[in-house]
Amino acid sequence: MSFIDKDLLSIQEARILMESAREARESMLTFPQETLDHIVGVLAAAAKEMAEELAVMSAEETGYGRWQDKFVKNKFICETLPDQLKQMKCVGILQEDAVLKTMDIGVPIGVIAALTPAISPVSTAIYNVLIAVKSGNPIVIAPHERAKNVTGKLLARMQEAGKSCGLPEGAIGYLKTVTESGALELIHHPAAAVIVNTGVPQLCRKAAKSGKPYIYGGTGNGPVFIERTADIRQAVEDIIASRTFDYGIVSAAEQYMVVDSVIAADVKAEMQKNGAYFMNREEEEKLIGLLCLDNGKADTEIMGRPAFELAKRAGFLVPPATTVLVSEQKYISDRNPFARELLCPVLAYYIEPDWMHACEKCMSLLVNESHGHTLVIHSRDEEVIRQFALKKPVGRVLVNTPATLGSMGATANLFPAMTLGSITSGAGMTADNVSPMNFIYTRKVAYGVRKAEEFLKRTNKAAQGHESTQEEKGGADDAKALLKQILEALSKELEEK
Repeated sequence: MSFIDKDLLSIQEARILMESAREARESMLTFPQETLDHIVGVLAAAAKEMAEELAVMSAEETGYGRWQDKFVKNKFICETLPDQLKQMKCVGILQEDAVLKTMDIGVPIGVIAALTPAISPVSTAIYNVLIAVKSGNPIVIAPHERAKNVTGKLLARMQEAGKSCGLPEGAIGYLKTVTESGALELIHHPAAAVIVNTGVPQLCRKAAKSGKPYIYGGTGNGPVFIERTADIRQAVEDIIASRTFDYGIVSAAEQYMVVDSVIAADVKAEMQKNGAYFMNREEEEKLIGLLCLDNGKADTEIMGRPAFELAKRAGFLVPPATTVLVSEQKYISDRNPFARELLCPVLAYYIEPDWMHACEKCMSLLVNESHGHTLVIHSRDEEVIRQFALKKPVGRVLVNTPATLGSMGATANLFPAMTLGSITSGAGMTADNVSPMNFIYTRKVAYGVRKAEEFLKRTNKAAQGHESTQEEKGGADDAKALLKQILEALSKELEEK
């Protein structure tokens, strides 16, 4: 029986994939935008045919989330994203200014090395491929170990679809032997022009140190503030819908509720009406034990599980219709067991006396764990909304909408994306909803509009004027010095007399 070193096999596979992608890039550089758009349409259609099958397979393979919600995400990316991409120009002449005599030309950046997550493996991989091809770039993906089969099945089909419409071999690649060593080989390979890490935090630091441009879909599960002027019923419905979507596995989902004290009783009643279960201290301790949060390391086996199952596994009973488990909190600290990204339908609940205190609380929550991913505010007071938007260290502020759906561009007019940048300390070059425009550079073209002698003549004239001014200033200084000497002499004479 021969021994196979999976790490070495994965590294060799990564090298071959990156070399093939580099060759594919040479062909793709000749493709006009119209050709790339046609290929994107074919790829999206192929993925859409498998959207439901892959959603079911994804939930079964990873054990995370609800397949029906994964199907929603898959369809959204296959339908809404291509529609948005049709309106974009990424390569070739992007714009011309006939007055200033300038042009902007979009140029593909090069091979993209992407790390895809276990929490949304299919929708993320589809999205990564579509925006890469739209911008004229090859892409090589390292799937998450926990989702390698479903991701591989998707990408194999997209390779076939791409080949049928002229996409060069190697333009879409993926690791079949999935190891960390192979993923790091992709990242560090000389052909890699940019790194995209969506939801693989354990490789964040290593990817950030690669020396390549690095895009990180950072730690999420941020705060939501319900201000006293909010539509309480709608705000609560939005939060519950968002936190329970795919059983809370989406990073953009709300994790901390900050409520204006004036409306706190009404909010709590509305929460309970929508299936929220407020835990007592004993139940909280049991849940903490299940989540393994006291030692700072969450149990991945409880991510993306329904609230009823979490409670049962923790050792206490809740009604079967329970949507979210809620822990009422007062303070924030690194040691707070609920101060880490949970990725399951659990909410920490804070009450503050007014919007200014709520503002400070949200700032603390953003800095403590979610690193500036997403903030939500429910309010009808435009001044309060603007103050929140101006002051918060965050990549996106959503107003009166569910965080999960609003952040990905489903219920808000943001670019439809599965990689959402955040202001993560020390990692990530953008806080945007990542689009094809993050994968090009702009070549500037400028026509001459004045003669060199005209510019030099004007410059010399200005220099001569400066010299004359200096001479005049020097003469004035000499006169002042002489006058000072005369006055000093007169003064001395008067003193002697």
